[in-house]
Amino acid sequence: MGLQDKLFGNQTKEEETMSNEKLNIGIILGSTRQGRVSPQVGAWVKEIADKRGDANYEIVDIADFQLPFLGEADAPGIAAWNEKLANLDGFVFIVQEYNHSITGALKNALDLAREAWNNKAAGIVSYGSTGGARAAEHLRGILGELMVADVRTHPTLSLFTDFENGSVFKPQALHLDNVNLMLDQVVAWSGALKTIR
Repeated sequence: MGLQDKLFGNQTKEEETMSNEKLNIGIILGSTRQGRVSPQVGAWVKEIADKRGDANYEIVDIADFQLPFLGEADAPGIAAWNEKLANLDGFVFIVQEYNHSITGALKNALDLAREAWNNKAAGIVSYGSTGGARAAEHLRGILGELMVADVRTHPTLSLFTDFENGSVFKPQALHLDNVNLMLDQVVAWSGALKTIR
């Protein structure tokens, strides 16, 4: 495509097809422990996302892949994990804070893939006693190394105000705008980065 075509908005057939295809965004559950609440948070994000109609959203539960620890013997789950990630254009991480950081399970899942993460975008929804902010900041550093562009808007959920007894998720209405703004950014950046992959 020449400069004139770009300036006047003329698209090739390939570019037109690419721009009409919906992006695939994975909502990654970052915990595998018994009694986790990440499935509740992930389902809430997906419900909001599905109403938008701007992408295909799916829950991706790292627990389903039965991943070994990095450095252990190879397992079928690693190939399936990488294949799943490779088929996604962007991500929303559901992140819980443990000891001021992300879970070991999420860090391991991040480390068990490389190229499948590259040149994609991600949003973060975190929760914890301080909204999971410290875990989210740790995740941002890891995502940078994996060449994942994390977006600015970051919904933070409090164990004190958004959960009943720390186990039943009851989000405050004020989070809806932040989730939608975060998804706006994830979709825009995922579409832009798809053009360089």
